[in-house]
This record gives sequence, structure tokens and C-alpha cells, in this order.
Amino acid sequence: MTRTDSRIEISDAQTTENPDSTRTVAPPRLATLILLSALAVLPINMILPSLPRIAAAFHADVALVNLSVAGYSLVTAFLEIIGGAISDRFGRRPVVLISLSIFILASIGCVLAPDIGTFLLFRALQACIGPCYSVALVVIKESSDDRQAASKFGYLAMGWALAPMVGPLLGGSLDELFGWQASFVTLAILGIGAFVLSMRQLKGSAPPAPRPGRHYLACYALLLGSARFWAHTLCMACSMGVLYAFLGGAPLAIGNSLGGSSAMLGFYMGLVPAGFIFGSFLAGRYAAKISLGAILIVARLLTCIGLSAGLVLSLSGITHSLAFFGPCIFIGIGNGLTMPAANSGALSVRPDLVGTAAGLAAAMRIAGGALLGSAAGLALARSATIHTLFAVMLALAFLALLVAFWAALIERRAADPAS
Repeated sequence: MTRTDSRIEISDAQTTENPDSTRTVAPPRLATLILLSALAVLPINMILPSLPRIAAAFHADVALVNLSVAGYSLVTAFLEIIGGAISDRFGRRPVVLISLSIFILASIGCVLAPDIGTFLLFRALQACIGPCYSVALVVIKESSDDRQAASKFGYLAMGWALAPMVGPLLGGSLDELFGWQASFVTLAILGIGAFVLSMRQLKGSAPPAPRPGRHYLACYALLLGSARFWAHTLCMACSMGVLYAFLGGAPLAIGNSLGGSSAMLGFYMGLVPAGFIFGSFLAGRYAAKISLGAILIVARLLTCIGLSAGLVLSLSGITHSLAFFGPCIFIGIGNGLTMPAANSGALSVRPDLVGTAAGLAAAMRIAGGALLGSAAGLALARSATIHTLFAVMLALAFLALLVAFWAALIERRAADPAS
């Protein structure tokens, strides 16, 4: 990665304190922000291969140890909501440094924990790294226009998607060579590296001066009253709903046709995250040259076309695994294109509430996607067939396409107020 030549121009007129003075701050390297975003999601499933050994080490039930994964995700979702808002109030740098400090101490605490209760407590504290992803988005947004931000978000999403893919492999290898504690030692070392880089590079903008009478709930209300924010956030949520429907339905619909091989199922399901990385790369390469609305429409059309082809193949009686997973790659490609563009749009609603928007959009994306995925699961519970799964995913993808058209219309009006 090369250092960007852009500079963050910060006008004190925005803080209503001194309209005549300005300050120029060099933005951090994109590689540092990619590290922060990857580190925010790497701990989620890096310890999955180590769960049996952790349970044995603490003489605990495996189901109890599983709380270290589910609980981590819940705490992360909660912190996503408040972390961005806090960064709007106190600045980006303090949030990142405090989050990394707690994460480093919590990782060490997991290694030294004497019992399962203490281990789960420190594991929950590890989730304090979560807001670093939202802050990375905010820092990019503050130093770029909408299209440049969408391009950089694409590269950021590549790291964010790659980390969960390599996490279990890295964690399993460390566990086998050095024991389960090695994963947490590695996370602590990565946290220290990210802390040093952030100390040197993450200067960020000064937090805006608090406005009289405004509190956190009022900030959320301002965002939720924006059609632009809703359009882009709902587009992300519907897109995630397609992915969740795939993740929950694929093992039921096609698992038996693979001879019960978990390895083969895992390999084929990994094609979708690989598609996400490719889509994110395309966003990083071309988003700066294309309007956000056009990217969203193209992304959702690709997913609809791919899933339509899969539905036709399944109705034709073709049962080969690639006839199912091949079209599903377009779920990943479409989402990889969608997330950077939709994030850029959602974060553009209120320049003074970029952090709040990042956290709220992330929480709504996760919750909305999970809700739609659960609804899809109810439909698949009645008929877990391949063509039913394709029909459900296609319905959700079409819903995302409709929202993408709505977002594109809003973007067009924003670009041309006279229209």
C-alpha cells in the first residue's frame, strides 16, 4: 500500500468555534485501517478449532465454552452502536486506542484465566475491538469524497472478509503446535502492533463541539429520519439476508449430496466468501469512477441473475454441486460490491454524525440480515430443497434490488437538487 496524497482539511467553522482557522492532518495509511478492520473480526472464529481443548483445560462443558463465540458476537453488535457515537463526541483516536488497550489486556487475561468464568469475562472484553471497524470507515470517509470512500471501503472489506476465512486455519495451526493459548498470545501481539501504528498515524479530526440540547438518542433520531440513511442501510440488510439464508439453508439443502463430507461442504461454502473478496476488489478498483447508485444496482442485478440461473438449473433436475454453489458465488460478488457503496452512502447523511452513522448502520445491517435470514429459515424448515432455497434467496435478492433502485434515485436527487 502506498501513502495517499490526500489531506484532511478540518475547518473550525464546522465546530462553530473559530471560523478563521484551519488544520491539516495527514490521514493514516490504508494498510493500517485494513489491519484495524481485520482485527475487529479475526477473534470471532479464530478460536473455533480450540474450543474442545479450552473446555478440557477448564473442565467445562463445551456448550458453556461456546458462549465465548456467541457472547462475543452479541457484545460486538452492542458496541458497534455506541462506539461510533462516542467517537463523534470524543474523537476517533481515543476510541481506537482505548479499544485496542482493552483488547490487548483482555487477550492476555484469556491466557492467564484460572477458571472458565474468568476466561469468558475476558473473552467478552475482547469484543471492545469491534468499534475499530466503524472508526476505520469513518476515517476514510472524512478524508475522501463519496466515490473515493466507496473505493477504499472495497479494499477495507477485502481484509474484513479475509480475516474470518483464515482465522480458523491460523487458530487451528497455532493450537496444534503450541496449545490453545497461542491464539490469544497472537491476538495480543497483533493488537500491540495495531496500537503502535494507530499512535503514530491516526491523528484524525477534532471531535465536533457538542451542540446544546443534543444527546445520543437525538443523534440516532436524526439519522433514522433520513430516507438516504434508510435506503443504503436496508440495501445492506437485505443483501446480508441473502447471505444468511444461504449459510443456514445450504447444509440442509445439499449437505447429503456431498456424502456427508464436512470438508467438502466447507470448501464449497467457502466459494461465497471468496466471491465477496473479489467483489470488494472490484469495488476498490472501480467505485471511484462510477456513481454509488449505479454500483448498487449492478451489484444486486448480478446476484439476481446468478440466483435465477441457479433456480433454472435446479428446476431442470441438474444436481451437481457446482450447479448449486457456482451461482451462489454471485451472492458474495454482489455483497462485496454492495457493502462499500452502501456504507459510503449511509455515512454521507450527516457530516457531523459520521461515527454514529457507521455504528448504527452496522448494527442495523447485522440485525436486519439476521431477521431476514431467520424468516428464510422458517420457509426452508417446511421444504429444505435446492429449488426452494434458490427461490427464497432470489426473493430476498430481488427485495435488495428494489431498495437499490430507491437508493439510486435518492443519490440522483442529491447530486442534482434541481431535479
